[in-house]
Amino acid sequence: MSEFVLTPRSGLEQVLVPGRHGAAGAAPGLTIALRDDQSLALVMARAGKAADLARRGAAAFGLALPRTPQRAEHGAISFAWAGPGRWLAAMKGGTAAAFERRLREELSGLASVSGQTNSRTIIRLSGPKVRETLAKGVPIDLDPRAFRPGDTALTSVAHINVQFWQIDDAPTYEFAVFRSFAAAFCDWLLIASAEFGALVRPA
Repeated sequence: MSEFVLTPRSGLEQVLVPGRHGAAGAAPGLTIALRDDQSLALVMARAGKAADLARRGAAAFGLALPRTPQRAEHGAISFAWAGPGRWLAAMKGGTAAAFERRLREELSGLASVSGQTNSRTIIRLSGPKVRETLAKGVPIDLDPRAFRPGDTALTSVAHINVQFWQIDDAPTYEFAVFRSFAAAFCDWLLIASAEFGALVRPA
């Protein structure tokens, strides 16, 4: 990840302070880290072009665009289902402008592309009490039999609209939150995890 820098207007610099929060103990129950190393864009299929878009996406990016609430990843690029004919695309490294340009070139005539890098914050959550923390506000069954690596969901947490997905069996989750609500979301996280203790990681 790149340097841990938060824009003054985000409010995050006052909420997501690196270090321990909540209960003290040998190990924190929740670990919070910002993912500021990704470019984001919303890809929306044009009317009647879904099948062609799926073929083009597979050829261009080496993955099948999910048709159900799943996230597909190949190399540095991933596509998370964000509703019928919509995907939140992400690329690790590079610049947002270059990523959006590539998407528009590769999917020309088949999809509309809307940059999201400056409008959403990606927050990674892990730790032995991550499920217990999220159960206080996420209205989705996160039992490993119901929600697995590669699954994604659009929902609300503390009245904040989010999209999240599971990365691995640890489990590790990533939440995409609109930037103007990121401070409120992180404030809720710190309150919900207070009994377990939380560690906010710097870059």
